[in-house]
Amino acid sequence: MTEAAYRFSADTAEMDRDQIHRWLSTEAYWALGRARSVQDAAIDASVNFGMFEVATGRQVAYARLVTDSVTFAWLCDVFVDPTVRGRGVGVSLIEKVGAALDTLNLRRVALATSTAHGLYAKFGFDVVAAPEHWMERRAVAPAAS
Repeated sequence: MTEAAYRFSADTAEMDRDQIHRWLSTEAYWALGRARSVQDAAIDASVNFGMFEVATGRQVAYARLVTDSVTFAWLCDVFVDPTVRGRGVGVSLIEKVGAALDTLNLRRVALATSTAHGLYAKFGFDVVAAPEHWMERRAVAPAAS
């Protein structure tokens, strides 16, 4: 990736909400069908990161951090536009997100991935040390009418 071709931003005002919603609701296995109102609420309640083409200003990648900014964070909704995959944009995004995380001195940052373990391992992520301690509560699907 040519560093001059893309720039990083953590300014929520710069995030292209239309593009982010299109990506996640139609292409991201974990967010298929996500409503725009839900996505906007998630953006508003999170720390947001993006990569943008310098020449056009077009957003080409996104990541969202859910955190109390003191003890814990969850990195989620990481997405790289298919047209720029393989150019180092995702690596650069996670590198810069990692630098932002380092300034928070959090005890734990979690994420879930089914396809990018190798990428995240380069930035210090590992399997959960004590999975027997972790639990989750899943939403109950509404009853069919």
